[in-house]
Amino acid sequence: MPTTKTIVINSAGTGSRLGLNSNKSLIDIDGKPLIIRQLECLDDYDDIRIVVGFQAEKLIETVCSYRKDIMFVFNHDYLNTKTAASLSLGKKYSRDIIISLDGDILFFKEDFDKFVNTEGEIIGVCQPYTNNPVYVKTKFVNNEELATGFSRLEGDYEWTGLFKISSRSLKSGIDHVYKMISPNLPLKIAHIDLREIDTFEEYNDALEWYRNKK
Repeated sequence: MPTTKTIVINSAGTGSRLGLNSNKSLIDIDGKPLIIRQLECLDDYDDIRIVVGFQAEKLIETVCSYRKDIMFVFNHDYLNTKTAASLSLGKKYSRDIIISLDGDILFFKEDFDKFVNTEGEIIGVCQPYTNNPVYVKTKFVNNEELATGFSRLEGDYEWTGLFKISSRSLKSGIDHVYKMISPNLPLKIAHIDLREIDTFEEYNDALEWYRNKK
């Protein structure tokens, strides 16, 4: 039987570092909310869960204007929890494979599809570019580069927050997602071109990147 996939989008946080008093999934990306830009890249996938919290009603209304088959999962304690808590709620009763992404990343469909279609369990990495990166440490095993650890201080790449892991092997967590998946290491890496939006500076940089690439 074919392997089935569940996509979880973590969008419960307040986005306080951005300074716009908006859920980051709702910020404008060239005339459309970021969550719609993401969903446009996910048209080929049918089990999508969005974990909501801050401005949940507005986010649900926005999503339903585009698709009505999305499952919404509530993180009612979003003010006191981190992204791993949202993901742990969203992954319940999932299919064979969990694909997790945050609601503050901007990407293109061809890059996402290439990531998903990469064989095996993987995490997405890129060259460091943000102000507060989570670094990925790697080593070569049998001529294959594998992620072996995460660090706030140094590493070979920056983690994108994107991963694809067997649902049976993914334990729950309450802290950061990279801590949640650390027991699954080592994992293959896949380079993916995207932009994360945490601060207003990164928002402007992401808009420029998006306009130049599209």
